[in-house]
Amino acid sequence: MLPDSTRRQTILRLALPIMAGMLTQSLLNLVDAALVGRLGADELAAVGIGGYAMFLVSATVFGLMSGVQAQVARRHGEQALDRRSDPLRAGLTIALAVALPLTALCLWQAPALLSLINSDPGISHIAVDYFRWRVISLLPIALIFCFRGYWNGIQETGIYLRIMLVMHLVNLLASIGLIFGLWGLPAMGASGAGLGTTLSLVAGLLLWTAVTHGHLPAIRDWPAPRDLLTTLRLAVPHSFQQLWFAAGYAVLFWILGQVSTASVAVGHVLVNLSLLLILPGVGFGMAAMSLVGEALGRDAPEIAHRWGWDVVRLTWLCLAIMALPMLILPEQVLGLFLHQPEMIEMGVQPLRLTALMIVVDAAALVFTQALLGAGAQRTVMTLTLSTQWLMFLPLAWWLGVHHGWGLVGIWWCQLGYRMLNSLVFVLIWQRRRWQTVTI
Repeated sequence: MLPDSTRRQTILRLALPIMAGMLTQSLLNLVDAALVGRLGADELAAVGIGGYAMFLVSATVFGLMSGVQAQVARRHGEQALDRRSDPLRAGLTIALAVALPLTALCLWQAPALLSLINSDPGISHIAVDYFRWRVISLLPIALIFCFRGYWNGIQETGIYLRIMLVMHLVNLLASIGLIFGLWGLPAMGASGAGLGTTLSLVAGLLLWTAVTHGHLPAIRDWPAPRDLLTTLRLAVPHSFQQLWFAAGYAVLFWILGQVSTASVAVGHVLVNLSLLLILPGVGFGMAAMSLVGEALGRDAPEIAHRWGWDVVRLTWLCLAIMALPMLILPEQVLGLFLHQPEMIEMGVQPLRLTALMIVVDAAALVFTQALLGAGAQRTVMTLTLSTQWLMFLPLAWWLGVHHGWGLVGIWWCQLGYRMLNSLVFVLIWQRRRWQTVTI
């Protein structure tokens, strides 16, 4: 049963701009890959490696967004308008303290870091140069996470989409010019894509700063120690979770590599399709984070509980519709990315399992974000990492490699892991202990 029209409109008003912004980011990543791909296979591989390394580094500051958003949503519900900017100031201060030394460390140790991911000397120097241009943007990324958390917390998510569109335009034009040396710019090759992305993030930071300064002109004040500690308490578990969750995908591809090279190629397509199609779930979940936090701030735990289920119902419907082509037309979907008939055949059953996985994952996607909005970051971290690292990855190796079930066996393990993950999140939501968490 779907929520009534008023609640449905509220959810969609918050979720749709986030979903659209995330979708444009994924599409732009494909455009970047197409541009770099014209330079050659080595450059494309190097950008993939450097981009993954940047994803891992960025995960260390990702928790700032949920840490700020959870507090701001709670203050918004409490009508404590003069205190809504406190978490933002704390988040910005932490971002400066963490991102600056980490950026310096990554610039210095870039070759060592990239060698942990891939040691091919033919592409390592390209990957290092690309990564160094990208990692300069770590501070803008951390600060943007804080601004996004603030504006999502006060339920003004449309600003995110508008700024993202400007950032994408800057990224596209700068990357084209710097990769190929157009419009008087230097021809930097793959490194130009890294610099173009960094320039777009700097432009986005300037826009976020300008919009927020007009809304909060007194943001120059230093945060109170209590706000710093609260923000750290909320941000650190989520960042730790994101970092190890990303590392889990590296282990997954290592396991696929033990099966066959073809399994790695097909698995890469399957993973990217699943990550693309769960974006609506993440967008709905971030809407739930704001709605749950605001309701708890108004001391309305029953309304907060209902918001969680209302968002889950809409997410199930959306993800089921999006997953339908993968379920009924798997060969045609795989044919967009794979061109060898034997590889397409290898991926048919796992793709159907991926379609089921996406729908099953709806409850976990939404309740993960809703629990973050309630301040239950440690619960989310413990559950997510324990099911991934203690159940899925060992079981995937045992069945897929040791018992020879291959790609299909690994994907059956993943479906079971996602089902258990969602079930446990539902049980945690229904137990309602999160309603007693104070922020």
